[in-house]
Amino acid sequence: MKITIYTDGSSRGNPGPGGWAAVLLIDGQAVKHSEGEKGDAEVIELGGRENLTTNNRMELMGAIKGLQEVPDIRQSDSQTVTVEVCTDSQYVKKGMSEWIDGWIKRGWKSSQKKDVLNRDLWEMLKKEEDRLKEGKVKVIWTYVPAHVGVVMNERADTIATMCADDASDLQLYRGPKSDYVV
Repeated sequence: MKITIYTDGSSRGNPGPGGWAAVLLIDGQAVKHSEGEKGDAEVIELGGRENLTTNNRMELMGAIKGLQEVPDIRQSDSQTVTVEVCTDSQYVKKGMSEWIDGWIKRGWKSSQKKDVLNRDLWEMLKKEEDRLKEGKVKVIWTYVPAHVGVVMNERADTIATMCADDASDLQLYRGPKSDYVV
């Protein structure tokens, strides 16, 4: 079973109005329908905004909200569960896969002995990752280059930008992948 989450953040000014997005693709093995059978994969789009924020905070918020949408899962011996977070932010990817353990060991200080910026959001993100890992879920952090045609990443960018712009015509999708049109 696999859940893939594409995340993005946007701000108009840094700081300025900002938006975050997460697009979850949940493998059909994980989706149970009313009859109890497993079937089509599910897509869930999420987005939100803040009036005064930074791009990095919105990148983090997209990842947090995406992981929060993943229910508590207990991996059994016969089932492998993977959550892959795809981000076009090296800040988020490296923060979670390379830097965070050192920050925690140093009392939330960087290698230059300065306070880690956005600590509140890093702590929230780490808490969500730890929650999934308690269920023996494998969490993978993947860097996806921005604006190179990765469809789900482009959709996350569109949602984050529209949220930053407070667009009234934004419609978020939740439903079967077979009915999903980007």
